[in-house]
Amino acid sequence: MKKLVFFLTIALFLTHCSSAQTKPADPSIFAKSYDYVNDFEKILTPSQIKELNDFLKSSEEKTKIKLLVVTTSSINPYTDLTDYSMDLDKYLLSKLKIDTSILIVISKQLRQIQVQGIDKIRAKMSDQEMKDIISTYSIPELKKGDYYKGLQQAAVQLIKKVG
Repeated sequence: MKKLVFFLTIALFLTHCSSAQTKPADPSIFAKSYDYVNDFEKILTPSQIKELNDFLKSSEEKTKIKLLVVTTSSINPYTDLTDYSMDLDKYLLSKLKIDTSILIVISKQLRQIQVQGIDKIRAKMSDQEMKDIISTYSIPELKKGDYYKGLQQAAVQLIKKVG
């Protein structure tokens, strides 16, 4: 458990600028379309996906903050969730024209979560505050196995902080 918390702490401190890719993102490893909630790992029920999707959509209409959630069981060919998340964010913007403010990538199988925000929200929320929100609201629920509640509470708090 301590290893998980340690990894999450390290992963949350990394920013877009701190890691450079040596090769460009391979768009064939990412899906062709994305919604607010993308449960590729199948850890949420259809009703949970709909509720979270509806909440994120209405929140974006009110706050202009676009938050996307992606679950994945594999990050191959990547070995690091941070690199995977950064390339996914670049892919969303460049190929699909989806400009996310906050991207949450979670893997139940890998026991990892990565949350990253764009530079413009850092005026309202620091990386440490983002880490604290995940540690306080999401990780306790994830440890219990309640992925929906962990993602829902994290989304509510993140949007509340930057909205």
